[in-house]
Amino acid sequence: MDKEFLSTSEVAKLLGISRIAVFKKIKSGAIKARKIGRNFAIHKNDLPDILGKTLTEEKKNAIEAAVKKAVKEYGKTLRLLGQE
Repeated sequence: MDKEFLSTSEVAKLLGISRIAVFKKIKSGAIKARKIGRNFAIHKNDLPDILGKTLTEEKKNAIEAAVKKAVKEYGKTLRLLGQE
């Protein structure tokens, strides 16, 4: 990608959603965008966050909690499976 910014249409195509859904996400703050004239532009450096490809601290904590719960509840079974 040569461009520094993407249009709402391009982001909609990447996410597989409508332009209206992109506008709603911009309004709610889920997507950071700059207003340029009457249009919005999304910086290409924000794409990993928008596409969910970055692991936030909150997501890390949720994964860690899920692993701890699974080990606590199924630890014996997991150990037995590991011996096979």
